[in-house]
Amino acid sequence: MNLDIRLPIGMMFTLFGVILAAFGLLGNQQIYQRSLGININFGWGLVMIVFGVFMLFLGLRKPAKPTAPK
Repeated sequence: MNLDIRLPIGMMFTLFGVILAAFGLLGNQQIYQRSLGININFGWGLVMIVFGVFMLFLGLRKPAKPTAPK
């Protein structure tokens, strides 16, 4: 069976990362005053995008040829 869970995980993390990073950039910046001005939504959005793209890369690369058992 050719089931690869990396593609849906990569798409999900990339999509959620884009949404979170966009909220961090476009949202109300005053909410970050409580966290010493650190835009945690944008930071973790970028982390999720990187992880999602990495999973997509792993899912889309050419699979290794299976070797015949001896």
